Amino acid sequence: MTKVVISAALTGVLSTRNQCPAIPYTPKEIGEEAKRAADAGAAIVHIHARTADGGPDWKGETFAEIFNEVRARTDVIVNFSTGAIGIPPEDRVAHIRDLRPEMAALNMGSMNYAIYSEKKKTFYHDHVFANSFKDIQFFLETMRTAGVRPEMECFDAGHIGNTRPLVDMGVLAPPFQFSLIMGVLGGIPGTTRHLVDQVDSLPPGSHWQVIGIGLNQWPLVAAAITMGGNVRVGLEDNFYVEDGKMAKSNGDLVEKASRLVRDLGREVATSTEARAQLGLEATPRPASIVPSPHRGEG
Repeated sequence: MTKVVISAALTGVLSTRNQCPAIPYTPKEIGEEAKRAADAGAAIVHIHARTADGGPDWKGETFAEIFNEVRARTDVIVNFSTGAIGIPPEDRVAHIRDLRPEMAALNMGSMNYAIYSEKKKTFYHDHVFANSFKDIQFFLETMRTAGVRPEMECFDAGHIGNTRPLVDMGVLAPPFQFSLIMGVLGGIPGTTRHLVDQVDSLPPGSHWQVIGIGLNQWPLVAAAITMGGNVRVGLEDNFYVEDGKMAKSNGDLVEKASRLVRDLGREVATSTEARAQLGLEATPRPASIVPSPHRGEG
């Protein structure tokens, strides 16, 4: 069985320090968290850009600063986000085209996206997360031109099915890399039964990882490890190492995932091993390209 590739989602775009003091905002803080995650066993870091006060940031210069801060500390695989609501597609992908990270997240379908409070009987962050086939095709073509691997984020079974016409058109080609995001309201429930069904629906030979939300992350991580898959943890998805014990860094969450991998009889892949296993370039891409200042102004 292959080694387990651990991804760390360092910051997300909605969570704030009021919820978890360890959430990084600035490029330097994100670079430091990338190092902590890599030291604990992460081969990939998934990154959203944030403003200094924690808001979402789509400026190409901010992503370039983050890339430089990460590369100054570690050779971990860099995966930049393209997911956003209310931002033009051109601005969501400009930093991918200009900076050419090894990997970029690509949302594979539309959905209702919300957080519901049972205590207060109300919805928070109640949005329609729109990702049309036209936009997905545009992202794929931009990533292909830039030589960037699309990490296809699927929140439900239909999102996996959305790959079929794109493969038929020739805009999506193997190796396929899927992220199965489970437990988001509006998406597929986060259960092992649903995970098995998702994995059975993937094209043969696909690389895949599970992304569980909240404390339910840990049973899904264990299931994915035993099923031969890869895993993602990190403060974007879950704050807690265990019930009542909040992580003090992304490194705490990666350390637990690494321990689970070893306890369940598998090995953790280094970033070098992950590049070979996933079919990426053997040499880490440098953060040496500075984008045009007018690009990425979301």
